[in-house]
Amino acid sequence: MGDEGASECGQRCCAGKKYFCSVELALQVIGGKWKPIILWHLRDGDPRRFGELRRHMPNVTQKMLTQQLRELESDGLVARRVYAEIPPKVEYSLTEIGHSVLPVLDQLSRWGARFEAEAAGRPAA
Repeated sequence: MGDEGASECGQRCCAGKKYFCSVELALQVIGGKWKPIILWHLRDGDPRRFGELRRHMPNVTQKMLTQQLRELESDGLVARRVYAEIPPKVEYSLTEIGHSVLPVLDQLSRWGARFEAEAAGRPAA
């Protein structure tokens, strides 16, 4: 059952990340508490400013949002565009590879709704 490109168990390296299987690599790139939520809020294709993302994610600190956006940008999932204005205007949007993770997030969202419904003792929609 396919871990495409996986070797027998040897450690590999991609984009500066060390991993043993592709799931581990994927979770290093999109895992954590905030990265999937950032990607989810960028899913419609419209660029978002930092403050707008922050409003959609009231529990994230400014420092953490900045860090997570930088990591997503470094990994090529998010594009950052700076406008030469005073005050500076910065927008974030998904790159092509960033868009490619959306079906995974859609499935995760459906699973979360199902889990929520079952945990509350009602049938899933």
